Amino acid sequence: MTTRDEKEAKLSKAFEDFLRAVGRSPGTYQELLDTPVRASQMWLDDLLDGYEWNAEDILSGGIPAPKDQGMVIIKDLFFHSVCPHHLLPCHGLAHVAYVPGDKIIGFSKIPRLVDCFAHRLTLQEEIVQKVCNALTEHLGAKGAACVIDAEQLCMIVRGVRKPGSRALTSAYNGVLKKDKYLRMEFLNSIGAEESSEK
Repeated sequence: MTTRDEKEAKLSKAFEDFLRAVGRSPGTYQELLDTPVRASQMWLDDLLDGYEWNAEDILSGGIPAPKDQGMVIIKDLFFHSVCPHHLLPCHGLAHVAYVPGDKIIGFSKIPRLVDCFAHRLTLQEEIVQKVCNALTEHLGAKGAACVIDAEQLCMIVRGVRKPGSRALTSAYNGVLKKDKYLRMEFLNSIGAEESSEK
């Protein structure tokens, strides 16, 4: 198994090779002297650290759900990710809900779950589905929902070049997929109806 130091060394060398390939050798340009190391640390610690996390571990524990516990909604969670097609970042807000089964978890575990799947080379469409699947599979939720509203830099700095554009993705599992009233309660709570009417 590759150690953290080995990953950082390989990635740092790759960034140095990249800079040389575009004519900007770190040895020639003072401002780039430490860039390969800084860039490798950023990718490992901030952009791809989701590969080191485990959804089952994040959702472990919890406490018994109160009788007749209603839906739990955590909204406006800032997140970032990296598109696998062009290695450009995206960022935005994630909104997550679940209908508890036998147990509930601390609120802070929901943003950790989002980051577990977002801090990877992944598509926005995959993040919402994986969050829902994890809540039903590992927490035993009766239903789950995830909506992401994000700005994709691959649509802004290249290609169609549309500043201000947003990408909306959603996924629903269990009772939140089957019950339109529960789904509307969730969407109303995150202002989805209001935004769709503007």
